[in-house]
Amino acid sequence: MGNFKAEQARNVHTKIKAINPNVVLRENIPFPKNSFYKPRNRYRADSIIKTIKDNVGKDSVIVGLSNSDISVTKGKIRDWGVMGLGYHPGKSCVVSDFRLSKRNKEIQFYKVVLHELGHTEGLAHCATKNCLMRDAEGKNHLDEETDFCFKCKKYLIEKGWKLNKSTS
Repeated sequence: MGNFKAEQARNVHTKIKAINPNVVLRENIPFPKNSFYKPRNRYRADSIIKTIKDNVGKDSVIVGLSNSDISVTKGKIRDWGVMGLGYHPGKSCVVSDFRLSKRNKEIQFYKVVLHELGHTEGLAHCATKNCLMRDAEGKNHLDEETDFCFKCKKYLIEKGWKLNKSTS
């Protein structure tokens, strides 16, 4: 999305494709015009996934990759900054590296992509502390998350994911 670096996109796509062959990599597209939230100078993740879901084949999932800040409405908070959002279940998600640690940005970004793809497969947030499906709850716990827990991994394997070894 936007000016996301092609090399960064290829790197994450290669990793994801090894475990979920339904993920496609496309050329950068502009952010949907209706997704820009001017008061906070960021993009609405819900508007993004709603728009990009129509740009994917029947058996594919599309991941919008972004360096820009993204947000959603959370309860009474109109504009809550997030690292990603995915339909649960669905065919599209968006992930941003804007809120990630500079020290481990590439690894953390990959983990957020896996998390949002987990949502597209139908997984909810998980209570297991080191599971990649853990709810961020407004914080960055990504360095504590090591892999999918047994239950989430089993679910994804049943969906066709190739998760025999560690995913992180």
